[in-house]
Amino acid sequence: MKNQISTNLKYLRLLCGLNQTEFGNKFGLSRDNIASYERGSEPKITALTKIVEYFHISYEDLIHTDIENSKSIEIVTSDFGELKTKSTEIVTVENRNKNSNIFDENEKLKKDYSFDKGNIHELFQDDMQTYHLQSDYKLERQRIPLFDVEATAGIVPLFSDTASAKPIDFITIPNLPKCDGAIHVTGDSMYPLLKSGDIVLYKKINDIENNIFWGEMYLVSVDLEGEEYITVKYIQKSEKPGHIKLVSHNQHHSDKEVHISKVRALAFVKASIRINSMA
Repeated sequence: MKNQISTNLKYLRLLCGLNQTEFGNKFGLSRDNIASYERGSEPKITALTKIVEYFHISYEDLIHTDIENSKSIEIVTSDFGELKTKSTEIVTVENRNKNSNIFDENEKLKKDYSFDKGNIHELFQDDMQTYHLQSDYKLERQRIPLFDVEATAGIVPLFSDTASAKPIDFITIPNLPKCDGAIHVTGDSMYPLLKSGDIVLYKKINDIENNIFWGEMYLVSVDLEGEEYITVKYIQKSEKPGHIKLVSHNQHHSDKEVHISKVRALAFVKASIRINSMA
């Protein structure tokens, strides 16, 4: 599939009536950055994210669609003022109500992160890690819901009634093991493998007592005096009968042994995503 980034960036810049310096300033980029992208260099994912959020289009459209000649793409820009072309309409924030169908559809597209095997996946290869079991099989494409744990009041209600939980976003990355969902993690117990703010993609485990693979990484919910404690840990065997050992990657954190009955929810961590953004 052809990469259209350079063509689309130049088209969007000219559509806005901006030179390379002015266009770059909108996204914290230099003129040399924009010139390089328009010549065919691949932008970092942080730059792509700023651009698709500004124009309210999907990554898929920016990278693979000929926007200038597309009759199905409408673009929303955060600036005021209205620009129109034969095939593309720029809808302003001021005009959202008049163009609600266009805006809603673009919001939906913007949230559908679609990364093909080629160039888009390469943009994430340094920021995504996968954790496979030998029994895993990969899916060419799946749409993984991203949940807000605070909004769902923890992972126990999320796991027990996933169908009713409303995702805040969707992630689609090819050739991953089957995943049930994704959440942001907090804390530094798995640092530097995971850091606070990273996204982990998980596969829920229904039979906790019989389906633990020792030494693997898990998303765990533990009952601590009636409160739900959510963490990501390696799970190892404990010498105490009926207990498991929660082990951190960060050597500054001590191991913790808990009784298996205190584990309220458990999921394999299948992959993690780190988004590095510039302040």
